[in-house]
Amino acid sequence: MVYVSFGSIGRLSPPQMADLARTLETSGRNFMWVIKGSDGHPEEFKEEPVMERRMVVRGWALQVTILSHGAVGGFITHCGWNSTLEGVCVGVPMVVWPLFAEQFLNEKLVVDVLRVGVRVGVERPSGLVEGEAIEKALEEVMEGGEEGVLRRMRARELGEMARMAVEVGGSSYVNMTRLIEYVSEYIQVYGKEAEEDYLLLSFTREVPP
Repeated sequence: MVYVSFGSIGRLSPPQMADLARTLETSGRNFMWVIKGSDGHPEEFKEEPVMERRMVVRGWALQVTILSHGAVGGFITHCGWNSTLEGVCVGVPMVVWPLFAEQFLNEKLVVDVLRVGVRVGVERPSGLVEGEAIEKALEEVMEGGEEGVLRRMRARELGEMARMAVEVGGSSYVNMTRLIEYVSEYIQVYGKEAEEDYLLLSFTREVPP
C-alpha cells in the first residue's frame, strides 16, 4: 500500500490534486490518502462510492501507526521534518515532494544522504509536477529493480537503528535521561519556583550550568 500525506499545512492546487489522483488511480496500487477537510474531495474519486483499493482520510490521521503497518510499502511525503523522521524511523522508502521552506533541504537528506527516497522533480516552492513524473517516482519506490531493493534495505536498516536508539542504553534514551536528570538537579538547587521558570525560559535568559 502507498500512504500519501502532505502534512498539517501543506496544500496542493486543484489541478495538482487531480493529477495525483489520476496517477494513484491508474497505478493499480492500494493507497491511503490523507486530505485536509478544506481541500475537498478529488473529482476522480466521486464516481465510485465504494472504494476497494483506496481510502481517503479527511483531516488528521494516526500517521506513525499507519506507517508502522507492514502493508505500507511507500510514503508520498512533503518532506516536513516530522514526516521525514517518521518515515525514516519506521523504515519506509519515500517519494519526496517538497512544497516550501526547509523541505527542500530535507529532500536532499532523504535522497542524497540517506538514499531512501526518490524525487518527483519539483524545483521550486509550489511548483507543479506532471503525472508522468509522479508515476515514475512511485514505480521507482514501490518496485525500482535492484536499486529499489537496496533502497528498501537501507530504509529497514535506518528504522532498526532508530528503534535501537530509543531502547535502554541507546543514544536517544541516554540523552533524554541526561536531560531529565539535569532539569531535576536544577529544580533541587534553585527551588520549586525554578520548575515554572524553566518552562517559561526565554532566549534572553541564561540557564545556570
